[in-house]
Amino acid sequence: MNDQLSEDPQLILDCIQSQASRHETPCGDGKMVWHLWDRSGGTAPVVALFHGGAGSWRHWVRTIPALLPTYRVLVPDLPGLGESDFPPDGEDAFAIAGIVADGIDAIVGAGTSFEVVGFSFGGTMAACVGALRGERVRSVTIIGSSGVGALGSSVKLEKVRHLQGQTRHDTHRTNLGRLMIADPAKIDELAILIQDWNTVRSRLRTPAISRSGAIMAAIDRLVCPLNGMWGEFDAPANPKGPERVATLRAHCPDADIRLIPKTGHWAAYESAETVNAFLLEMLARTRP
Repeated sequence: MNDQLSEDPQLILDCIQSQASRHETPCGDGKMVWHLWDRSGGTAPVVALFHGGAGSWRHWVRTIPALLPTYRVLVPDLPGLGESDFPPDGEDAFAIAGIVADGIDAIVGAGTSFEVVGFSFGGTMAACVGALRGERVRSVTIIGSSGVGALGSSVKLEKVRHLQGQTRHDTHRTNLGRLMIADPAKIDELAILIQDWNTVRSRLRTPAISRSGAIMAAIDRLVCPLNGMWGEFDAPANPKGPERVATLRAHCPDADIRLIPKTGHWAAYESAETVNAFLLEMLARTRP
């Protein structure tokens, strides 16, 4: 990436997005929006990445390039978030995951196997899609997901939608520091731009879905390998992070679970190099 792109966060996003094809699938009476990155002409294995609550495909901006040499990378804006319309039932995790799973079938084919990776709320969607599609799902990886084990700390965020200018910018930085990124030096202009774009388009109440028990019900139905990652300083998990790991191991003793040192909730952004290396290693074990 040239110096101009590396300095301009909007150009970074535009450059990555321009390499993808855009797809729309049904979401009730509306649409669900997807982006597909494919350098293989349709021959590489598929990995679907599900973003976190109040998010969009942009949560994976530092993961997509790392996966592209090996995979077709399919990333939606989940229902009720980003550019996707609100689902008919905005409180039922499995109903929402059914819309997502049908979208994958429509884009890559109902006979195609795939991996699913979910961040935070996206982990609930990943587990539910894994449960719904059974043996077609080669593995499920959850990163920083709530709903596993005991509830962690409540994180207070500042309201931002009514703010403008530098105050809005600074408040996004505050919220990112409280919830998403442990190291203040890692809260850069790209992270703030993504946070702002995502926040104004968030309509689905994801925390209640994440804590509904759906993720554990789905994990107990999985027939594929399960992987997990949490940042050492994941704010929503602390101080119950070890309990989450123990709960996951109790339900799935063979799960591959990693802790990312000195990292917060949005681990795939804050510690992209480490998370990408772990993720590629995990996915390689089930790659066809």
